[in-house]
Amino acid sequence: MTKTTAEQWAIRTADLRRTFRANRRRKGPEAQDFVALDGVNLRVAEGELFGLLGPNGAGKTTLIKILATLMYPTSGRAWVCGYDVQADPGPVKKLINMVSGGEHSGYGALTVRETLWMFSQFYGLDSGRALRRIDELMEVIGFKDQANTKISKLSTGMRQKMNFIRGFISDPRVLFLDEPTLGLDVSVSRTIRQFVKDWVKARPDRTVLLTTHYMAEADEMCDRVAIIDHGRVLACDSPDNLKRSLGRDSAVELELAGGRGISEGSLAAVPGVRRAAVANGDAADRFRITLIIERDEVVQPLLGYVADCGARVLSFRKKEVTLEDVFLSVVGRKLDDNGER
Repeated sequence: MTKTTAEQWAIRTADLRRTFRANRRRKGPEAQDFVALDGVNLRVAEGELFGLLGPNGAGKTTLIKILATLMYPTSGRAWVCGYDVQADPGPVKKLINMVSGGEHSGYGALTVRETLWMFSQFYGLDSGRALRRIDELMEVIGFKDQANTKISKLSTGMRQKMNFIRGFISDPRVLFLDEPTLGLDVSVSRTIRQFVKDWVKARPDRTVLLTTHYMAEADEMCDRVAIIDHGRVLACDSPDNLKRSLGRDSAVELELAGGRGISEGSLAAVPGVRRAAVANGDAADRFRITLIIERDEVVQPLLGYVADCGARVLSFRKKEVTLEDVFLSVVGRKLDDNGER
């Protein structure tokens, strides 16, 4: 049980890889090995609120499971608070906690308060202190009225509130939040975001690793963000620096009606268009496109191309570069984001 030189980082990975072996008795795509992590190198400082952004299947949850000692890497190494997660999982488990969106934990016959107390005992917390902590957290999250509700009676959103509280009971050194606001309404999501930011600010030796599909959430909360796709880290910096990295590039949005042959590939072929994403609109014959363009002069030939395709422009908007635009530029496609959280 020995710490290494990696202890200056709350989280560190070195050429981390994880491959899931296929069932060789099957044919087609199912017979192919799946590479979830492909040489991930990350360093997260103590006291950082660090975000991981990526589409489904990018490797985010696999990375968290390895860091939380729930899964072994195929190769490479990872450390949490200086401990090797594979060689010394015991100390790591005592220092971390984890909240996953959509997780179903607890026993249906127990109440919320009983369930949270049970989890506190897994961490060896003093019973009285744990109950006081549980009551404080339920008050903050607006969950006090459900304290004596049985788990079997909770809605999906209520279960997520309980799971969130559970993650903070042990006051962990490193907290993994995997889609923590999944299934929660806007008001509760805002409360949770503020609570997490305040928690890290008040405890400079604590660290949070957050995965989220909501760009605004990552932009608001995170000190730094890593964009990951197909198991590789494609970019890593503060949200502001990532947005500045696009330089003179601009982001534009168009809403179109009708047209033929318009696709992400054909739009990207217009000179000066770096990336394009197409999404369905409110009606069957309408769609929206988001583009990253190199300069304003690109707009004219772009609109000319759209007109040649027989499409009618319903709206045109040039906007400030967002983290979502950076994601589009780096990954080549947008994340599904159904609105503000």
